Amino acid sequence: MTEPVQPVPPTRKEILKPVELIVISLVLALFVGLAVLLSTRQPLLALVFFGIAFIVSLVVIAMFTLTFKPNAAEQQELNDDDDGSPGSATPRPYLGPGPKGH
Repeated sequence: MTEPVQPVPPTRKEILKPVELIVISLVLALFVGLAVLLSTRQPLLALVFFGIAFIVSLVVIAMFTLTFKPNAAEQQELNDDDDGSPGSATPRPYLGPGPKGH
């Protein structure tokens, strides 16, 4: 009989990825909020622009993140980079550079 496959726990990088995206959106929104505050001197207007910029940047970054899917060769490189040394893992066949652009 075959043993059930144990799920691989997520790496620290995978766990912190959503936090990175939120921090990037927060920094962009803070920049917009400060620019509006310094140019208009109206805190309420700056707060509104901060909120709008945060939501818009969060949605745009999430959409860009959803469009990325590595092909098999890129996934192999990512796995080798995570190991630290490409020679330590069992050698895998080279899958090529990916789809050709015509």
